[in-house]
Amino acid sequence: MRAAAPDALGPPVVCAPLGVERRALDVAALRGVRIVRTGMGRRSGAAARTLGADGPRPVLVAGVAGALAPQVRPGDVVVADEIRDASGGRGAVAVPTARPLAAALRALGLRVHVGPVVTTAQVVDGDARTALATTGALAVDMESADLAAAAAGGPFAVVRVVVDTPAAPLLRPGTPVRGLTALRTLRRAAPALRAWLDATGARTVRLAEPRSFCAGVERAIEIVDRAIDRFGAPVYVRRQIVHNAHVVRRLTERGAVFVQEVDEVPRGAHVVLAAHGVSPAVRADADARGLSVVDATCPLVAKVHTEVKRHTGRGQTVLLIGHADHEEVEGTVGEAPSQIRVVEDEQAARTVDVPDPGRVAYAMQTTLAVDEAMRIAAVLRERFPAIRAPRQDDICYATTNRQQAIRAVAADVDLVLVVGSPNSSNSRRLAEVAARQGVPAHLVDDVGELDLTWLSGVRRVGLSAGASAPDDLVDEVVSCVSGLGPVTVAATPTVSENVTFTLPKEVSR
Repeated sequence: MRAAAPDALGPPVVCAPLGVERRALDVAALRGVRIVRTGMGRRSGAAARTLGADGPRPVLVAGVAGALAPQVRPGDVVVADEIRDASGGRGAVAVPTARPLAAALRALGLRVHVGPVVTTAQVVDGDARTALATTGALAVDMESADLAAAAAGGPFAVVRVVVDTPAAPLLRPGTPVRGLTALRTLRRAAPALRAWLDATGARTVRLAEPRSFCAGVERAIEIVDRAIDRFGAPVYVRRQIVHNAHVVRRLTERGAVFVQEVDEVPRGAHVVLAAHGVSPAVRADADARGLSVVDATCPLVAKVHTEVKRHTGRGQTVLLIGHADHEEVEGTVGEAPSQIRVVEDEQAARTVDVPDPGRVAYAMQTTLAVDEAMRIAAVLRERFPAIRAPRQDDICYATTNRQQAIRAVAADVDLVLVVGSPNSSNSRRLAEVAARQGVPAHLVDDVGELDLTWLSGVRRVGLSAGASAPDDLVDEVVSCVSGLGPVTVAATPTVSENVTFTLPKEVSR
């Protein structure tokens, strides 16, 4: 991913084609912002050429429009993720900032849609409107494709409030009332428009390396893919194969069916056990139902299970450092529930009781923050001098490497963004590790959760992704930030990874 070096942008402009639209936007939230009435229809082209002559600048088009899609109603807001010219004279213009802008509008209580907006030379209705609807566009206007030139390659966005729809055409008695409603909505949208304008500017994005998928996650996803290819859909998966909503959705579209427990799986069907591991009781339940099991447990999690079984088999109490509600910890505790105590923090480490202080061992959840886990372990070693430590660090290489990388990035940025789902322990730990370096840090599932206010005044952004998050989601964030102004993308490599794991025999043949 590469982008141009940061350059200065001209002052932002809001383009309002009609006078009534400009007046609707003349509110405190946009004080100090130049709002230009560009004229209706193709007349806006002249205004665009004048504005564009001064070089790149942020331009936001705001006004009313007509709906094309049936789900878009009068008063709804459409944020363009692409601008199309119905005449074919211009290529489509992508708007990579559409989703966070839409999120800012929804936060104001508005009903918002994201999709293509098409520009025509005249008002369309009847068959012409129906034809445009078949292209997948959500709304139609008469200016946006022309006004894209006003940005001269700078940040560009389009927000349109719907007045008319196929069921309620423009030339109808109800149009004045719908028009007033749309203008009030446009006025309500002003704080979100300001947030987008304030978020624009030139930036550097520093990418943490390594980031995104680890070998265990790649293995787990490949196991499900191969199981579907080999056995046919549906293939059932107990719990999320890895903790990422996008991965789960993509596998669902392929034919995976995700269930909470194996008793939801039809007898005799194929079931994949997720990467986080399961207790022996789950395996016994699967056997009792005659299920064909494919085990996708990460080998590093399986190592912890083996350690715990070895210690408990010798009559030792295992102090498991981790989060009690995490699937990995639940599965590990299931190996010997009466002999395992979960220790979640330093305070718990200071107070946990064991039957025999001379027969104690500790193990760790593989996705913990390394610094926090080491502090907890230090307390346990102080309290129980005879405690048995793992032969090797339980926290997996990928978690350790990504935390090391995020520390390197956090040392030189104003803001850190971590891509990952909220139920992903390793992703959450990355954001926490960055925050402990004294920099604002946020976890986002995808670009749609990016809060524009985080970027106001920020010129250096650090970016990483949890071990369960696809790297294409990182690409989307980079694209979005690039849509707010010129960006230089720089990698910050720390360690390289070349780990691979073999596949289970059920899907490796």
